[in-house]
Amino acid sequence: MIGIAEYECGAGVTSIIKVINRSFLITSLGYFMETTAAILEKAQQRAKEMGLPYKGALLPIEAYRVLQESAQAQLVDVRSRAELDWVGRIPGATEIELRSYPAMQPNPGFLDQLAGRVDKTLPVLFICRSGARSSQAAAMASEYDFADCYNILEGFEGDKDENGHRGKISGWKAIGLPWVQS
Repeated sequence: MIGIAEYECGAGVTSIIKVINRSFLITSLGYFMETTAAILEKAQQRAKEMGLPYKGALLPIEAYRVLQESAQAQLVDVRSRAELDWVGRIPGATEIELRSYPAMQPNPGFLDQLAGRVDKTLPVLFICRSGARSSQAAAMASEYDFADCYNILEGFEGDKDENGHRGKISGWKAIGLPWVQS
């Protein structure tokens, strides 16, 4: 079910959000009440429970909140140029291909490019199409002495729907977070 929900988010402020399904509404209500520190702590716990080799795993709505409230958080989009050009971009993201289209060959300069464009001492949030390449990027960066790496679960387009299409049921784009079409 896609719809609109209005809710009280504290201090007399009412917000309207796009509701994808009931679980998103419940998650979102909690999201608006949590502090950034609590969101990061939850992401770190999630990564431990999942056995991930990097600091944390964030849902897209959590990542957006962290990026909005922390001037130090850095977003790195590791999708290919083709994906960025044809599917959409996230304003303000640092774009560094982990793999290049069409053969999806690894970018041998990824870690050097990352080190040249992102501060190793600050939190780095990685995103890709579905959360798989960004997980790999977060793991690689953690091994390369980036201390505060987070993967954005679901990625930009999220999981496939019953027709095999992405971008409809989960992910950054599906929940209505900021993006632009090239």
